[in-house]
Amino acid sequence: MKAIILSAGLGTRLLPHTQQIPKPLFSIGGTPILEILIESLVRAGCRSLTINTHHLGDKIEDFLSQKKFGIPIKSCHEPFILGTGGAIKNVECFWDDTPFMVINSDIATNIDFRKVYNFHRNNRFPATLVLTDSARFNTVSCDSDGFITDFYVPKDSDHHLSPKKRYTFTGIQVLNKEILNFIPKGSFYSIIDAYINLMKSGRKIKAFFAGRSYWKDIGTPERYREAVLDRMIPEAFFKAFLEYPESPPIMTHLKGDGSDRGWFRLRSGKNTLILADHGIHTGKEPGEADAFVRIGLHLHSLGVPVPRIFHEDTFSGMVFMQDLGNMDLQMAVLKEKDSDTIERLYENVIVSLCHMWREGTRGFNPSWAYQTTHYDRELILERECRYFVDAFLRGYLGLNISFEDLAPDFVYLANRIHEFSYDGFMHRDFQSRNIMVNGRDIFFIDFQGGRIGPIQYDLASLLIDPYTALSQTMQGQLLKFCTDHLGAIISFSTKRFQKGFQYCTISRNLQILGAFGFLSRVKKKVWFEKYIPQAMNTLKNNLNVNFRNDEFKLLKATVKNC
Repeated sequence: MKAIILSAGLGTRLLPHTQQIPKPLFSIGGTPILEILIESLVRAGCRSLTINTHHLGDKIEDFLSQKKFGIPIKSCHEPFILGTGGAIKNVECFWDDTPFMVINSDIATNIDFRKVYNFHRNNRFPATLVLTDSARFNTVSCDSDGFITDFYVPKDSDHHLSPKKRYTFTGIQVLNKEILNFIPKGSFYSIIDAYINLMKSGRKIKAFFAGRSYWKDIGTPERYREAVLDRMIPEAFFKAFLEYPESPPIMTHLKGDGSDRGWFRLRSGKNTLILADHGIHTGKEPGEADAFVRIGLHLHSLGVPVPRIFHEDTFSGMVFMQDLGNMDLQMAVLKEKDSDTIERLYENVIVSLCHMWREGTRGFNPSWAYQTTHYDRELILERECRYFVDAFLRGYLGLNISFEDLAPDFVYLANRIHEFSYDGFMHRDFQSRNIMVNGRDIFFIDFQGGRIGPIQYDLASLLIDPYTALSQTMQGQLLKFCTDHLGAIISFSTKRFQKGFQYCTISRNLQILGAFGFLSRVKKKVWFEKYIPQAMNTLKNNLNVNFRNDEFKLLKATVKNC
């Protein structure tokens, strides 16, 4: 068997994602679609393969050069797109006297190519087309003997005609060499036109019905996502529970928070998983899903309490993980009336936090980080201070204030955080909604923003969290508990740690207000607005109580009347 995989398409329905990655290199379950199809052909007995290319053809050629499939594979670049028929004619020199298999590169399928090929060889007709029943693509008619009679796209005006059973052409076909006589050379030509002319000449085209075999066109983001989930969900359940679901799991959409990611609970019998859908990522730099997976696997291997990741595909953005239930720390605190119990709960969190700070640095690769590798001066100035000005002061409050107006205080803040920092692995969004409470166990989630930076920042995030609004007294007690606990396991200066903590409360507070302003005004997630007064009161209090009169004079004056 020889074969061609048609891979020259522009992928316009998948824009903007196909601006950087050609459609055949989109992955399903971590494996590029092109690789899946090639391996299926090799298993079916394919002994030689050609792949036509056009859009981003160099990337397909680079991919092929890095792989070994055990058969000769060549690419044939088309300076201009020739269409399915033109592409087949263009590799005429590759043909021999045996039937030739042609497959579209934008499909996900488990159709047995060997069975299709043998079916064709056992029938003396020039072409066999694999058909399936997919309502939105059904355009092909057949007679009672399984021969194709027409290729027809019904018009809205044809609704009065008697219904005729139609099928979907899967893009999988086996052809004899004589089909080349019906395709002009060197120009764009549709293979369907060739089939129509073939039938007009009196020759017949046989249909191979795929039956219950799986097939899906992945030409749109929605259908690509469906194909990824169709394959990955059963694999994820097997990896987690060593058994496949007996039926498709029930998928329930979960309420998100500030992120644009989609969260879902998958249930099959007594087994449940959580799916985080980060969306397609085609950039060269690590995306959120890349950071989430790499950091999550790293922390889990070190005994940090994070959910176990069972299956992932960072290109599609799909990550399947351990289900930690529905109770986060905010819910647990608001539900609990006893302050001593709340304090014990936070102490447990802090013990695990200290473990993450210390152990998470060991073996951590900064290249895993999303956006920036370290919490440095530039990040503080741009992603916290400028964010506060642009998204909150100007965007949300409508104040005529520029970053430059407050720049001296912001530069001072960044320098002081750096001066008093104890660097380690930092979570960077360590607040109550990112801490799950499952019985007596504590788990940390949303760690994709992790990087190297001041460990005091995470503690500041936890204690000034507006979602739980801890009292100043409890914040002080928990700060002391943290320094006492750290003092028993590492050598450090309590005074320096506490000083760094105070500066981190300011930078974190600026980030919180920037985020609340952006999410409320731009993302229309107005439920964040109710936490703005608490966050603003905390910022004012910390500025006035913890810092000298000559520190942050510009910032103090700005927020005084907000």
